[in-house]
Amino acid sequence: MAKAIMIQGTMSNAGKSFFAAALCRIFKQDGYSCAPFKSQNMALNSYITSEGCEIGRAQAMQAEAAGIEPSVLMNPVLLKPTTNIGSQVIVNGRAIGNMVASEYFRQKRALIPKIKEAYEKLAAQHDIIVIEGAGSPVELNLKSDDIVNMGMAKLAKAPVILVGDIDRGGVFAQLLGTLNLLEPDELSMVKGLIVNKFRGDISLFESGKDILQKRGGKPVLGVVPQLECDIEDEDSLSSKLDGKTAGLIDIAVIKLPKISNFTDFDVFSQYDGVTVRYVTRYEELENPDLIIIPGTKSTICDMKWLRESGMEAVIKRNVSNGTPVFGICGGYQMLGETIADPLDSECGGSISGMGLLRCRTVFMGNKRQTQIRGRFKNISGFFSCLSGAEFSGYEIHMGSTDSGEQLLLDCGGAYSGNVYGCYIHGLFDNSQVSERMVKKLYESKGITYRGGVIDRNAYKERQYDLIAESVRMSIDTKLLYRIIEEGI
Repeated sequence: MAKAIMIQGTMSNAGKSFFAAALCRIFKQDGYSCAPFKSQNMALNSYITSEGCEIGRAQAMQAEAAGIEPSVLMNPVLLKPTTNIGSQVIVNGRAIGNMVASEYFRQKRALIPKIKEAYEKLAAQHDIIVIEGAGSPVELNLKSDDIVNMGMAKLAKAPVILVGDIDRGGVFAQLLGTLNLLEPDELSMVKGLIVNKFRGDISLFESGKDILQKRGGKPVLGVVPQLECDIEDEDSLSSKLDGKTAGLIDIAVIKLPKISNFTDFDVFSQYDGVTVRYVTRYEELENPDLIIIPGTKSTICDMKWLRESGMEAVIKRNVSNGTPVFGICGGYQMLGETIADPLDSECGGSISGMGLLRCRTVFMGNKRQTQIRGRFKNISGFFSCLSGAEFSGYEIHMGSTDSGEQLLLDCGGAYSGNVYGCYIHGLFDNSQVSERMVKKLYESKGITYRGGVIDRNAYKERQYDLIAESVRMSIDTKLLYRIIEEGI
């Protein structure tokens, strides 16, 4: 059975996913078989494993850092918000229905055996399990039947490292306040503290470490600097969604209220001169070189938002002026004529789409979850350069779309003029796709793209090595290994 270490945070976006990924890569580099685990994840960014199961994107990313295949065992419970008070509940990679928060909290105790089974199977296959918590371990109103923070640490008998975010201020209150609110048995499981996202001269924080250790009674393993790295984020707090100034090539992604899988577009930012902007208001859209409508966990609700916000009208105006548009998953559905959800799979009801593609979508009871690969058909329009290009990716959707348009891919999708849409997440990661698109966008401006070829997988491997190096240099790894060996 594997040893375990658990990373908990003082708040959301304190750096738990980042730190867990760094540890996964460090343990891999040190010759250990390591795997990530998060008992319950709440995120709209998800991934389909080779088994056809849906897990949080962060655990797939951490598995890559560990050099292993992502597995449903790494994230047995996934919550995908559909409204402000409800989520689709996914257990062992399969959706079991939509629940409002109060209903889920009444039933979550029944999930403990499934979480325990997944963890034990995973632990039997590896040397070290890096467990990630969620939010804060001291949300006092939610601690009953906890299955993701201290409840999970007890289940796995895992020592805990607590991470605080100094960049947002109040790191002493974060760390010491969290320790103060833990129960005595929980406090004994915390074996060390990490100060994350430090900017400036770290030597100036030596007295800060002493204060934390004296008042908190826990060793400070290290102070990790704010690192300029590019690993995939899992939630809406990602800095990637902040507004940016348009570059030479301006790609505008519509920031839908329930945007999902925004990591689909990370690859474009690797190309010289290309900027990916996430746009919330129609005034921000202006005249981009490419508009992307991303996936969403609530297609009909987000289609209403597109219409009521004025974004739909501005997108259509851009299309009439020749701007290409690409819709992925829910974005593809919105490009069509109608969207109907008779079974209340998401938010229910029906709505007319943007009418840019002759497609009709109906949400069914079954969710399509599969990895897929194929080729673009011989297509026309702005991106005719994609004809015959190979791709691989995955599908996650409830809706079934009937199209009266020409096929975009050998497995579906549609296009008309300069409007393209399909269900494939990860479509652009293949350099045959993204590079051809970037070259065409340059060409449309009368410029030749002279940047290098982007190998997405090699790029991500470099990022994992980068975060591992930074964390290794910033923390006491001997103490870390001792904590893991001694356990609780």
